[in-house]
Amino acid sequence: MDKDYLGRLNSATKYPSIDTYHKIDPRTGRLLPELSGPIQQCPVIMTEKVNGTNGRIILQPDGDWFIGSREEILYAKGDRIENPQLSIVPALLPLAERIGGLPRSPKEAGSTWVFFLEVYGHRIGPAAKQYTTSGLVHYRMFDVAEVDREVLTWEREQISGWREHGGQSFANEDGLQAMAAMADIPLVPRLGEVAGDQLPVKLEDMQQFLADHLKYTGVALDEGAAYGKPEGLVLRTRNRSPIYKARFEDYQRTLAPPQKNRRKPPPGATNIWDPAESVEP
Repeated sequence: MDKDYLGRLNSATKYPSIDTYHKIDPRTGRLLPELSGPIQQCPVIMTEKVNGTNGRIILQPDGDWFIGSREEILYAKGDRIENPQLSIVPALLPLAERIGGLPRSPKEAGSTWVFFLEVYGHRIGPAAKQYTTSGLVHYRMFDVAEVDREVLTWEREQISGWREHGGQSFANEDGLQAMAAMADIPLVPRLGEVAGDQLPVKLEDMQQFLADHLKYTGVALDEGAAYGKPEGLVLRTRNRSPIYKARFEDYQRTLAPPQKNRRKPPPGATNIWDPAESVEP
């Protein structure tokens, strides 16, 4: 297999990073009061953000296909590559074999298509127990993108810049729903649609908004995880531009009251703790 081509294919089909709804301070990991960008003028679709690991299935025009993680290609049709990282390959292999054989329209047949899925459950990340108590693993699709064949002839540096500046062509909501129905792939849960100007602006209000709209995960794999904690929401317009994520953890970390640190007294000290000497992080 041409390693240079494989590298270009990998770069062109990676999932781009999604901004947080409120800007985040990279130095502290805490959210800032400012929003990351405009979304208030559009209807917004709310979906559950599933806490697992990103997987992708890449379908090529010639019928070849690959399975990848967020960062690398793990498997190629016919066992040409195999890396069972994080249960992604075992979870997605039956699906890849099935959809790789589906008929494609003339338009679809001329491009590379990428199915982006969250693989979650047993031993996948720290939130695994929120989804299963019996060792199950499953997947949910959250996006589909089309990559023109010309892109795969570019140098990898050019491809990387193209991808990070929004070059990938993602399906809109109707297209994503149609693709999921055609391929019989479950989507991440849809939690409704709201007017963009109804979304909270303040940090405290967004934290409450999350609590009101997402009490338990909608993708529990067994009864033992029926009340599992969700990770958060993805907020996207119908054409997917813009798209943001809002995670419970980010708001809890940002809005938690500062903790005062107690200094350990030296041996023999009589004053065990002086509040005046407390230090806030």
